[in-house]
Amino acid sequence: MQSLSKQEQDLIEKIRQLPPQRVGEVEDFIDFLSQRYRDEPTKKAFVQLSEAAFAKVWDNSEDSAYDNL
Repeated sequence: MQSLSKQEQDLIEKIRQLPPQRVGEVEDFIDFLSQRYRDEPTKKAFVQLSEAAFAKVWDNSEDSAYDNL
């Protein structure tokens, strides 16, 4: 079995010191972060796919002033 890093050991110790209801909040937050980073490639793919569709709307002389913001 792989040994834990110092950071992992510190996190576990901090979690152990929390009241039980707070441990649930920590778990929920970890789940949130995990889902957010799992979804990142999908979000990037949607952005890339939509660029061509929006290019006609975005690339026009009226809006060129916003290009430098």
